[in-house]
Amino acid sequence: MTAANEPLRLLVNRQNLRDTCFATDNDAQRPLTDGEARLRIEQFALTANNITYAAFGEAMKYWEFFPTEQPALGCIPVWGFATVVESRAEGVAVGERCYGYWPMGSYLIVAPERIDSRGFVDGRAHRASLPAVYNQIQFCRADPAYHAANEARQALLRPLFVTSFLIDDFLAEQDFFGARQVLLSSASSKTAYGTALCLSGRQPDSDITVTGLTSRANLAFTQSLGCYDQVLAYDDLSKLDRGLPTVYVDMSGSAAQRLAVHTHFNGALSYSCSVGGTHWDELGPGAGLPGPRPTLFFAPTQLRKRLNPPPEGWGPAGWQQRVDAAWTRLMAAMDGADRHPWLVVESATGAAAVRRTYLELLEGRSDPRAGHLLSFHPVSQPAP
Repeated sequence: MTAANEPLRLLVNRQNLRDTCFATDNDAQRPLTDGEARLRIEQFALTANNITYAAFGEAMKYWEFFPTEQPALGCIPVWGFATVVESRAEGVAVGERCYGYWPMGSYLIVAPERIDSRGFVDGRAHRASLPAVYNQIQFCRADPAYHAANEARQALLRPLFVTSFLIDDFLAEQDFFGARQVLLSSASSKTAYGTALCLSGRQPDSDITVTGLTSRANLAFTQSLGCYDQVLAYDDLSKLDRGLPTVYVDMSGSAAQRLAVHTHFNGALSYSCSVGGTHWDELGPGAGLPGPRPTLFFAPTQLRKRLNPPPEGWGPAGWQQRVDAAWTRLMAAMDGADRHPWLVVESATGAAAVRRTYLELLEGRSDPRAGHLLSFHPVSQPAP
């Protein structure tokens, strides 16, 4: 049992993701040293993307961002909003609302470095070797895309959509490896939807067909999204033309489904792109499959390339311009009057709600329309 107002973090057994416990959040009370700031985590998104963080926690070092006192336990990272409640770091003011990458908990002590008008980098020593994109904390007041009324959408969709945008960019950069079809598993997921939206936005200039695979339970919902040329249930894979050159974008991580796709297309499979682990309990090795060996897509690698100056990249300004334009298209697609709402924000507060939502997502019991916005304590609303 935990006290109602006790600052907590949700921890999971790194070898058994169903096994969870709560630990006292020590960042709530520890005295700050010079150069540190304490942030209160106001609300964070919990999606299938966070299940992928847990599933790939060892391989991709996601467990290393917020280490625990017990090495067998991990704290899953989440995206969302926090407020500076105490600061001994010059340039980071109390009351500043921030967007960033947090532990699934109540507070986080940071060591701000490279502070400017836009935000700062968490310079804690253990994060120095980890991908920089996850260590950047942004001041909301300096983000031109930020609107207080849209915090839920930003927390739920922005990190996923950046990944979607980069997958589309990577495939287009490679001329889709000569394929004529992109096939996405877990097509009802928000990352798959964003990828399909970006891919479909290339039409009619591109002749790439965008096909989704999903569970039979989510078939009607996924078909209603309007961004796939066709959507099939997993067990209808055999209906697809096995001779059509295809790129497989694997959001599910299911070894059995990967084998089925590779076997079906075999030599016609141009590229196999491993992205997610929504089917975390069906993961398996990619060696020995028919066709190309699956290659892990790591979004920060493609982002780092695009942040470089031309000709390899677009530079920071060019990157921001392109991703902001794509984000605007996503918001327009969501707001279209003729579209059935596909994102329904469900907010909940408290440790029990956080654990319950996590387990529902882990077991695939969550409604694909649901966007879960959570907090361990009553939410502090941003100023209008």
